[in-house]
Amino acid sequence: MTKYHKDPDAIAALSPEEYHVTQNAGTERPGTGPLLGNKEPGLYVDIVSGEPLFASSDKYESGCGWPSFTKPIEPEFMQELQDQTLGMVRTEVRSTHGDSHLGHVFPDGPADRGGLRYCINSASLRFIHRDDMAAEGYEKYIDQVEDLT
Repeated sequence: MTKYHKDPDAIAALSPEEYHVTQNAGTERPGTGPLLGNKEPGLYVDIVSGEPLFASSDKYESGCGWPSFTKPIEPEFMQELQDQTLGMVRTEVRSTHGDSHLGHVFPDGPADRGGLRYCINSASLRFIHRDDMAAEGYEKYIDQVEDLT
């Protein structure tokens, strides 16, 4: 079994925005993330630890300005914490082993797919195309991604 951890080398390689989002619980501007419009089949992993987070088959267009997913691919790799910043109560999601701030989860997702919307910053994710998943050690998830184009 792969062991995931907060990788200092990965943190050192982050762009200023990726660092701000993942390490300081920042938020990228809506509509600016490079993965927002991605429709390729594959896996979204924590940019710091490599923990598998979301399958492309669970991504959907929510119109919120950030990549949105209906559920995590491995719930044990995601922690939910109460967030009371900005004068509201929200549920923050962080990667379990990388401790990266990912975004927030809201109860306004598609009802037929569980009703949740994981609103995630592109800056906290690395996308691995289905064709590269086996070579990068994520072969067990290949059957959970589909071609969305």
